[in-house]
Amino acid sequence: MTHYALPHDHDQNIQIVLERMPAPGKFTEAADFFQQLGDGTRLKILWLLCHSRECVSNIAAAVGMSKAAVSHHLQLLRRSGLVTGERVGQEIHYALAETREAALLHRTIDALFELTCPLE
Repeated sequence: MTHYALPHDHDQNIQIVLERMPAPGKFTEAADFFQQLGDGTRLKILWLLCHSRECVSNIAAAVGMSKAAVSHHLQLLRRSGLVTGERVGQEIHYALAETREAALLHRTIDALFELTCPLE
């Protein structure tokens, strides 16, 4: 058990809390996850993909951006593990990943916009 040398003891059980603190790298991963919400366009794309599997052309039309700009956002979302892509003929259809983090994001996005998922 590591003991942290804290300057004050306020009888708040902080030593127990600190023992359960995630590794520093986990905080970086969480920050990267939440960074995806820091861009309005990416948030809009995520909202669409929470509720639909779509190709770049449809996503671009829905958000009013070029396919190149949407592809850039999708690349960032894929790298973060929040979005997956599946080739269907000549197109790639994108969807929210089936991960714990993506499911959390789906619930968070619906809650932020005070929506009930249209697919539920």
